[in-house]
Amino acid sequence: MSDSSPVRPAPPVLDVWCELQCPDCRTALADLRALRARYGERLELRLRHFPLEKHQHAFAAAQAAEEAAEQGKGWEYVEAVLERVADLAGRGESVLVDIARELGLDAEEFDTALIDGRHILVVDADQAEGKAIGVTGTPTYVIGGERLDGGKSQEGLRERVEEIADRLLAEREA
Repeated sequence: MSDSSPVRPAPPVLDVWCELQCPDCRTALADLRALRARYGERLELRLRHFPLEKHQHAFAAAQAAEEAAEQGKGWEYVEAVLERVADLAGRGESVLVDIARELGLDAEEFDTALIDGRHILVVDADQAEGKAIGVTGTPTYVIGGERLDGGKSQEGLRERVEEIADRLLAEREA
């Protein structure tokens, strides 16, 4: 017996190329929260890592975010780290483990993940893909094949993302 219910197409994806020690990404948090509130499950927000060399702890923060996602609190962790970019810059990687502990995650496992490098390949792959598609700074958004650079200015970016998302959702439901 086959299931005759229609298959729902996957939601449109918004790739957010982000760096967790980046003040501009911290500023973009309000937009990301607004997009998640507006679209919920109808738009998939996907964090993509693009650590910049100028920020000493960005690569470790990206790995920590992957560990948080594995432990079920990816976005919550990302937001908490972005809220504390100055603290991360000043105190270093111990902040990443402190945040994990504060969120009720397994802090020992975080520490181990940062030492054994189990998430390095994911971060490296994101960074390589970002470079391949022309990402040069963060935040950068990619939706519907369009790249929007928030590293230079975030003025009007959320509105542009919403225009594209609304169009993609209308096409999907047509």
